[in-house]
Amino acid sequence: MTTTAGQVAPAAFQAALDQFDLVRVRPEIELGELPAPTRLAPWSHAVSASVLWGGDRPESASGRLILLYNPDGVTAWDGTLRVVIFVTAEVDDEIARDPLLPDVAWSWLTDCLESSGAAFTALGGTVTSTSSTRFGDIAGPGRTDDLELRASWTATDENSGLHLAAFTDLLAIAAGLPPEGVAAISRPVSPNVR
Repeated sequence: MTTTAGQVAPAAFQAALDQFDLVRVRPEIELGELPAPTRLAPWSHAVSASVLWGGDRPESASGRLILLYNPDGVTAWDGTLRVVIFVTAEVDDEIARDPLLPDVAWSWLTDCLESSGAAFTALGGTVTSTSSTRFGDIAGPGRTDDLELRASWTATDENSGLHLAAFTDLLAIAAGLPPEGVAAISRPVSPNVR
């Protein structure tokens, strides 16, 4: 958590952080704390996330969530508590070329928010599909295709944990994890992730 001049966090922001601690995360997802930005809001907290699964537990998706709090509110936010996320996942080249990929990825986010029960407003963001080709002495696959989703919204409920749960659900989908409780029959990599 980032504070201003060592001040104690406001009760509303501390309550939001306490809700994060109650979220049960799938075993394939590892969370960690990141340095939070200091110029976006008087109070902030940042979390990193990686989806690791398979025999040698390769990373198949990663992201970060930043929780911003401004007790005075921000007009553009339409509230006091803003959630900002970034998700990236490697996808199969065939899926990367699908013109509907951005729409589908955005629907993953909105579906995760709705199914988690998170109440929100002022949702906005971008979905980007990128392709990279390696040349020369750079090790790794010759070509990779990645999906990136950046979004932010204002939490309008008191349970910020629901927003973290939606974020981790989105990561699981982007990584191609099977639904919880369902075992993968074939290789531990989904058809939409290398």
